[in-house]
Amino acid sequence: MPKDFLRRYLPTPSKLRENPALRPVRKWLQDPEIWHLHRRAVAGAAFIGLFCAFLPIPFQMLVAAVLAVTLRCNLPIAAALVWVTNPVTIAPMFYFAYRLGVWLLGSGEVVSSIELDLDWLLANFDELAYPLLFGSLVCGWVTGLTAYALVHVSWRLHVISRWRERRERRLLAKQNRG
Repeated sequence: MPKDFLRRYLPTPSKLRENPALRPVRKWLQDPEIWHLHRRAVAGAAFIGLFCAFLPIPFQMLVAAVLAVTLRCNLPIAAALVWVTNPVTIAPMFYFAYRLGVWLLGSGEVVSSIELDLDWLLANFDELAYPLLFGSLVCGWVTGLTAYALVHVSWRLHVISRWRERRERRLLAKQNRG
């Protein structure tokens, strides 16, 4: 994973520390480890961000940020990946998580029709909650582990490719001199 590409799109630590909204947590933003772009920090941030994206709770980004700071993973990447869950994707993601939860728990589908209404949601919350939570945790875990593994593998392949390029350049320079 090229660092330059990530640095181009991520905010700088100093810019985030200057943000007035983040003033209460400024002391936790001082840890340089949560800003580094290395394989462990980015892979952990990918896991945290995508796992938290599947949590059926408000303030997913806050949970991801707390986990990233606690586990010393890249904070901006963890917070940004939570936005996989957005107004366009939230309904299909949570519907899939609910259906997966129903299937994994072996319970019959309790709700026959779904309405996009707060009253309906509150009336059916007891039937929806456990399968949705279980399915969301499974989806988040699988998606997070997949992202973690993909970042590790792609980062390693990128490093190997760069080593080979350097070795070939050195060999070519040695042949041109000799």
